[in-house]
Amino acid sequence: MQAVALQNLSKTYPGGKQAVKQISLSLEQGEVFGFLGPNGAGKTTTVKLLNGMLTPSEGGCKVFEIDPARHPERVHALSGVVTEHAQMYDNLTGFQNLIFYASIFGISGGEAEKRADALLNQLELSEAKNRKLITYSTGMRQRLSLARALIHRPKVLFLDEPTSGLDPESAQNVNQMIHNLAKEQGITVFLCTHQLRYAQEICTRYGLIEEGNLLASGTLEELRSKVLSGATLHIRSSMVPDGLPFRQTGEQQFEMDIQSEDEIPHIVRQIVGIGGDVYAVAAKKPTLEDLYFALTATKRKEKLQ
Repeated sequence: MQAVALQNLSKTYPGGKQAVKQISLSLEQGEVFGFLGPNGAGKTTTVKLLNGMLTPSEGGCKVFEIDPARHPERVHALSGVVTEHAQMYDNLTGFQNLIFYASIFGISGGEAEKRADALLNQLELSEAKNRKLITYSTGMRQRLSLARALIHRPKVLFLDEPTSGLDPESAQNVNQMIHNLAKEQGITVFLCTHQLRYAQEICTRYGLIEEGNLLASGTLEELRSKVLSGATLHIRSSMVPDGLPFRQTGEQQFEMDIQSEDEIPHIVRQIVGIGGDVYAVAAKKPTLEDLYFALTATKRKEKLQ
């Protein structure tokens, strides 16, 4: 069973702004899916459609075969949502906030306390559990928001910039927790972010969106094969052969484009053959950032034609 499915999903707001344009994709259980694009690309609108907060203008979507537009309460029981700006009750303690949200999902007092304590410990908030939320820093609020989203043990987790406002150590802990939730508990993670380098570190598959259009989706290797195949070979050497298309980037530093890493041994042998000394060799494949900018550049060219 697919965890999340979108079929020609579109949303046009009153006034004519089309925020989401015929997006089709699906997620399997246990995936960490990065939904990537700049602010205003349509990420938040898509999450709202998937949670029944908005209704589609065209097409549809499902979460574990449930239509959120028809049964939002059933989807809410299966999903947890963390927004960039955590909204909870300032005059309740961190612990009390979690107990309150647990009660909404019908979790009994004893079980709610057990889950709340476990989550507070995982997210390094145990020492602040009895402090009112108003005293929490931005990062602490963000971690408590993640605990709140997990209190009912959802099957799918929607995250909007989950490490926003976190210090490096806390961000690393949250990333590890996301990884464990997917790998060990089979929770599907739908992560929205504009930070492409961050997404490349944590996600297993990606969807690249701009102005409501899904530009491409797939694993990193699948996207590379579709958009920018090959790699850039970086070599530090005393010299390079004249017949090879190297570009000099610094003192004894050169680069050239290659289609496959299988080319590297032959290139190195050619350098050694002319008496060159090779000090370092590295092949750099296109990053997620490179792929995104290549896709958006292609899209802009298409508009101009």
